[in-house]
Amino acid sequence: MKNTSDTRVHAFGDDAIGDLDAVGVADAIASGTITAVEATEAAIARAESVEPHLSGIVHRAFDAALAEAAAPAPGVFSGVPTFIKDNTAVAGMPTNHGTRAFVARPAPADEPFTRQYRSTGAVVLGKTTLPEFGFNASTEFEDGRPTRNPWHTDYSCGASSGGSAAMVASGVVPFAHANDGGGSIRIPAAACGLVGLKMTRGREEIGADAKGMPVNIVSNGIVSRSVRDSAAFAAAIEQYRPVARLPRIGHVTGPSTRRLRIGLILDSLTPEPTDDETRAAVLDVAELARGLGHRVVERPLPVGPEFVKHFSNYWALLGFSLHRFGPRLMDPSYDRSRNDALTKGLAREFSRRPWTLPGTIAGLRRSTQIYREAFRDVDVIMSPVLAHTTPLLGHLSPANGFDVLFPRLLQYVGFTPANNASGGPAISLPLAQTSTGLPLGIHVSADLGDERTLLELAFELEEARPFARIHP
Repeated sequence: MKNTSDTRVHAFGDDAIGDLDAVGVADAIASGTITAVEATEAAIARAESVEPHLSGIVHRAFDAALAEAAAPAPGVFSGVPTFIKDNTAVAGMPTNHGTRAFVARPAPADEPFTRQYRSTGAVVLGKTTLPEFGFNASTEFEDGRPTRNPWHTDYSCGASSGGSAAMVASGVVPFAHANDGGGSIRIPAAACGLVGLKMTRGREEIGADAKGMPVNIVSNGIVSRSVRDSAAFAAAIEQYRPVARLPRIGHVTGPSTRRLRIGLILDSLTPEPTDDETRAAVLDVAELARGLGHRVVERPLPVGPEFVKHFSNYWALLGFSLHRFGPRLMDPSYDRSRNDALTKGLAREFSRRPWTLPGTIAGLRRSTQIYREAFRDVDVIMSPVLAHTTPLLGHLSPANGFDVLFPRLLQYVGFTPANNASGGPAISLPLAQTSTGLPLGIHVSADLGDERTLLELAFELEEARPFARIHP
């Protein structure tokens, strides 16, 4: 379904999955109200309806999904249709990482996180789009169609899990895989009006690409339309593989009676302050929390100005590694001349100062302790997800060239990377909207291992201010 009057695109309708979230679809399947095949057929029809307008799917596996749905695996989301992001190996599907530098062969097997993801019982419909190697904060390409925001197709859907966010926000599936190396769960969740939980480092199976990183900044998870879906997923992940060194989350099913001390941060370390609309939205949600009995106090960012330099250098290292060693890391046919301007620019930046690497790694590793100290006198920290409202497509396009794009990226994503470097958990909640009706996410962070507090507060805020719907 496409509403052409305001360029809003969604596929919600009177079919087997309606406007149910993943828990709702799973319950309907378990009760016999619908079958997993009917849910999968509905999701496929929805995908075919919106994909020409959104461009969020890079690989279709619809026939295999229908076969899988005939006898779905057990799990909290048994029979629920979903997608996996195209930087994660799924048996029989190619993994192209958003790049045109090579054409991937089908993966011979699921990687460990994919097995963990499948333990929920969900039915995988295919792969979703991401910008090249997930480096950008908008799912745009130099010479290809961008993935568009279902709330308004002239705008960015965020990144790097942009295709997954577009499929969930438009109603194709109730949840989809996302991963986060600098905000890539939380940024598209904020842009597309979704819940995006980045868990504590090590909570889930480590992604195949993150295993060789000197500092693992990548966490896997989902984007969803409800807090209860994200809470159910976190519980399932924990049940599949408990992590003894982290506090147990358990299955969070609602708010806590505990009143929290909330630290409030309004500006990042970048030169430009948070824009007025975003600042007002965060202050409004802080006031909502005060009204619910929580104590809110302003706090400075837990990391210092050197963090921007360290994270930028590390970003450049990753770009250099993939640009220079793509044939070894990805595929012998890898053609680095086909990398986009962002990857090439990152590689060039690192090559100019490789001697900074030891200090960069040491600085990022120190950030964990610095981050944890921020929670000595508060339980959570509330901030914007992003420094300004969602931009129009083109603003963050790699076609702008590195020298234009990279400063824009640094300004836009000033709040999210601290959680990746430190390993701390955070959640994006769609608690606000812009004056033009686009979603605006609110960011809440907690100490390492304290996803439970984030989810309890998220349930309470969702109950107090139900999330806006894309459809009437």
